[in-house]
Amino acid sequence: MLTEKLEYLTTGFDFIHQLWERPKTQRAIALIIFCVFIGALVAIECNREGLLPDWLAIKTPTSHFQAIHLAFSLILVQEVMSLILSISDSLSRALGKQFEIMALILLRNAFKELTVLPEPVSLAAGPEPLFRIAQSAAAALIIFICLGFYNHLRKHQNYITNPQELMRYVLSKKLISLVLVWIFFGIAAHDAWLYLTLGQESRFFETAYTVLIFADISLVLISQRFMPTFHAVFRNSGFVIGTLIMRLALSAPSPWDAISSVFAALYVLALTWATNYFGPKSTRIRA
Repeated sequence: MLTEKLEYLTTGFDFIHQLWERPKTQRAIALIIFCVFIGALVAIECNREGLLPDWLAIKTPTSHFQAIHLAFSLILVQEVMSLILSISDSLSRALGKQFEIMALILLRNAFKELTVLPEPVSLAAGPEPLFRIAQSAAAALIIFICLGFYNHLRKHQNYITNPQELMRYVLSKKLISLVLVWIFFGIAAHDAWLYLTLGQESRFFETAYTVLIFADISLVLISQRFMPTFHAVFRNSGFVIGTLIMRLALSAPSPWDAISSVFAALYVLALTWATNYFGPKSTRIRA
């Protein structure tokens, strides 16, 4: 049977998932990010003082604020990995992780605005960076609040009652997650190579989110195979629309990135309430 043949792959995925979620692993990653942040500050200062060789000075920025941007980018890479691994759990849990990532992206955008400011900090050229920082911070706070309400409303919708069908559905999601893990590392390695050899700016998040859009569509089509009822298809498709808006917001100019992200969060919150309130009584089971 195909399920038995693919079981060894899911075993490998479970090992990766458990290893990643261990507190020891998360602490190690946090320490690495901190060390990279300090190392970036030192490298930037050395570049400002002309202490770096030419081949390295070209690739090293001169603004200390770029170290902050790098640190938050690494945190986002960590969160994207967690998002990929959470796909195997449930669509609603993965959506909650998407809320977290979008809030962090907006905060990263706020810190990114610091890179256009001179050192020492001055707003003599105009208050526009301050407005954009406030806008991104406010949108992140709204999404954080929506996440709190979403976690309160989120319920496990028990659409699949057959244990064999449930096992096949979970297996399908684990296989998608496993493929995404390899794609994730492939994109990271490719962008790192382009930066180190050509100095080309990384578009890691844009590429990764484009891949995740196709993964979301795949999850909707797979879930329709196991959960063909109208209510289930509407709920799952609506969740994917919410994440799609959030991901498209990444490429939107300011202030539409923040506006789109907040709209997506409010839409998902309203969708969760509606599908809970108007859903079949047999599916109203709190997780």
